[in-house]
Amino acid sequence: MTIKRNSALILVICMVISGIFAFFVPVNIKDAVFASQQEKEKKITSAKSMIVIERDSQRVLYEYNSQEKLPMASTTKIITAIFAIERNENLDKKIVVPKEATKIEGTSIGLIEGEELTIRELLYGLMLRSGNDSAVALALATSGSMENYIKDVNEFLKEKGINNTYIKNPHGLPDDEHYTTASDLAKITAYALKNETFKEIVSTKNIKISNQKKSKISRNLVNKNRMLKELEYADGVKTGYTKKAGRCFVGSATKDNMQVICVLLNCVPMFEECEQLINRAFEEYKLTKILTAGDTLKTINIENSKTQNVQLNVEKDVYFPLKEGEVDKISINIKSEDSIIAPIAAGTPIAEVEISLENQLIFSNKIYTIKEIESNNLISNIIKITDKM
Repeated sequence: MTIKRNSALILVICMVISGIFAFFVPVNIKDAVFASQQEKEKKITSAKSMIVIERDSQRVLYEYNSQEKLPMASTTKIITAIFAIERNENLDKKIVVPKEATKIEGTSIGLIEGEELTIRELLYGLMLRSGNDSAVALALATSGSMENYIKDVNEFLKEKGINNTYIKNPHGLPDDEHYTTASDLAKITAYALKNETFKEIVSTKNIKISNQKKSKISRNLVNKNRMLKELEYADGVKTGYTKKAGRCFVGSATKDNMQVICVLLNCVPMFEECEQLINRAFEEYKLTKILTAGDTLKTINIENSKTQNVQLNVEKDVYFPLKEGEVDKISINIKSEDSIIAPIAAGTPIAEVEISLENQLIFSNKIYTIKEIESNNLISNIIKITDKM
């Protein structure tokens, strides 16, 4: 399709699609994958399950066994964190630590019954120290009870399109009904990293939080994510380990405006492999502009209106991660009628944009009117006059 401009067109309709102008939100067609065959990718990971994606498009760059349901240990806390952030309006609100959030098995920040910490402090305890007690405190503060938390957080995941994950606790301690897939974990991490609070917390290397009742465990928190120190452009996310899940890691890094997320489930050299995969991604893929702000995608005639036609324009630049040589394999198709009949209410879908790479659909979404298009026939004009009278 040839993209042309036409300055004589009367009405500009911009694509009102969440996220399309800055970056893509992918259509759910095999998760928009263009990854190599799994047998090939097996050679680059020792993990039981692995996936590497670009954050905004969620294009799969590499994967191996990414759809298998597996335990994920403390990478569960990525879900706990973004859920708590979104469901608590005031993150600086202090909560009183209940007895149920103390003396939890495994790693903790030493919470003591009756002491007060803010939601934000508990989030740092959750994501830097991997405090299981922080996880329980946040779950109770957000949902009121553990039963409500399990119900609420699983509904939250479904709302976000995370369909192969089930949460039985907020910390990831072993439970046969507690699982995710590498693919799901990458998706929810990509979603979470668009939240500035989450992004700031997981990239923090160390911070000191309250120790009101002088817990014997230091509250000078040091992030367990070793990659933050070893890779200059690393910026997250979370480690995890149980005997059942093995060593698990979700790492992220940003370079040249492209953020890459790597999920490794049951992987002994998790930091080393994550760094290798992320560096490989930056070497092989570049965030490439596909559409430029102001580009005209199509013109549609309007019948029965003073407005003779509408122009479908791109409001902002559109990017997608591509390998060298792939840009020439991108095609853009606008599905619409050649003409439409007024009146047309604001917010009416009038077209659909499809973007493909090598004839495989990578993005699809509807285009909506942003203004009402009035009819200009005799009856509508009489109605307008009557309304004014």
